[in-house]
Amino acid sequence: MISFLGQCVLNFFTALKYVLKGNLRIKEVFNQIAAIGFDSLGICLAIVFIAASTIALQVSKQFLMSGGDSYIGGFLAVALIREIAPGFAALALAARAGTAITAQVANMQVTNQIDAIDVLKVDSIGYYFAPRIIAGAISCFYIVLLAELIGVLGGMVVAYYSIDLHPVRYFNSVWLMLVLKDIYVSLLKGLIFGGIIALVCATVGYNTRGGAKNVGESTTKSAILCTIYLLVADLIIGILFYMG
Repeated sequence: MISFLGQCVLNFFTALKYVLKGNLRIKEVFNQIAAIGFDSLGICLAIVFIAASTIALQVSKQFLMSGGDSYIGGFLAVALIREIAPGFAALALAARAGTAITAQVANMQVTNQIDAIDVLKVDSIGYYFAPRIIAGAISCFYIVLLAELIGVLGGMVVAYYSIDLHPVRYFNSVWLMLVLKDIYVSLLKGLIFGGIIALVCATVGYNTRGGAKNVGESTTKSAILCTIYLLVADLIIGILFYMG
């Protein structure tokens, strides 16, 4: 685990060096944004919407019984924007797009396409990793932003139909309890999580050797590693921005 983390860090700086040299292919970045972000948008938004609606359904009546129904919107917005939207969206993105990245890079590795790039004296890590890391960060950033909006609206709909909470009271508590810092940190999480997903999955694919069976094993491994690293990164960001 530690050695793999070190390899990921080295690959990141290699890709960064590749970008700083001006070798980045902008067209490939947009292609990867379409493959990573657009194709995963529906499932990510659906998961966050369902999660927010479920939480709103569970807590609405409890808040109403204790006389705190005016705080439902704020409670849900803070929980959603701080943790649910970036966390759930990133995990869904890792499952959908991250495994696809691993499969692509692993397939190129086992069919010697990466060796061919190296023979041409092109930095294969920068060539394959840089567009995917940038595209992953941008895609996750915007998915998290949309997921937060969809989640807050979903909570409002559920609160209205479950306890007849007026949307004005709902959003009043959102404005009261939510601060800009929460939004900034959640969007920062989107950038970091997207980059982590692309970096980890591409590294797993790059390390793949063998044949088709090994490609399948690598996709499973990348999903597990992404989950671990995303949760650890979430904890570290939480400590940095909210402890104390």
